[in-house]
Amino acid sequence: MQIERLVQMIFYIVSHGHVTARELADYFHVSTRTVYRDINTLTLAGIPIMTEKGSGGGISLMDGYAIDKSLLSEEERQRVCQGLQILQATEYPDAEKALSKIGAVFRNAVEPRWLEVDFSYWGSDNKEKIKISELQHAILGKHVIVFDYFNSELRTSERAVEPLRLVFKSHAWYIAGFCRCREEVRFFRLSRMKRLRILPEVFERELPPEDFVPSECREKCNFPNLKLKFSPEITHRLCDEFEENQISLGDDGNYYVTVQLELNNWTIHYLLSFGKYVEIVEPEAARAMLRERAADIVDIYS
Repeated sequence: MQIERLVQMIFYIVSHGHVTARELADYFHVSTRTVYRDINTLTLAGIPIMTEKGSGGGISLMDGYAIDKSLLSEEERQRVCQGLQILQATEYPDAEKALSKIGAVFRNAVEPRWLEVDFSYWGSDNKEKIKISELQHAILGKHVIVFDYFNSELRTSERAVEPLRLVFKSHAWYIAGFCRCREEVRFFRLSRMKRLRILPEVFERELPPEDFVPSECREKCNFPNLKLKFSPEITHRLCDEFEENQISLGDDGNYYVTVQLELNNWTIHYLLSFGKYVEIVEPEAARAMLRERAADIVDIYS
């Protein structure tokens, strides 16, 4: 769309300082005639773009000019700064510098201190954080990464992965990449990745289609539905950990949650974290697993 190209064009000129019409045409895949038409549109919109003909000439922005409200609304400028704040929280390289520059470009119209984004958990150790910048380097440079991975059963295995995309989904960061051990594209949760190493080896694999669903997500469709009964005393946790449409208030004053979960040690340990305030109503297999685990705990303290 033209408006998107105009916005990108003005930022391209700002970042490069001095460009030629041919350079802009090649970058945006349009003709030089279209470039000059866009420049004319921007000039009419009040953007002071200077054009000089002849050797050493080109297109530039008037010295000292700062982008104000001519192209971006206040809401759009807020979104730009929010995005940079999120990058800053992931320790993305130069995000703080970029945030400062954007504030100057917008004539400090946005106050960056109103928002703080931090993806780490309370009490986390900085030494254990996986640096987003390292993974960015591996993805863009197509470098193979190796790391120790802890699954939901707390079993450790070394993985060699061709990283394809960094994904933030459902409150956690993941790497989508081709696992050479499983010989398929899989998702790896960053919090379970330890001792990350980036190898000099490079790969040629490209991103899968946008509608790609990894095998572990397809398998989730076969997980059983657990019906859980929670006492009112634990209500404060329900809203944080379950979706609204999964929770219902029963006539007996208890809360009932229906959720799809895999029957494994992680699920049982998670439910035990609710203590006496949760009961598995169904299926019976899940009740039996929790009953057995609870008996093991009793044996320890008996």
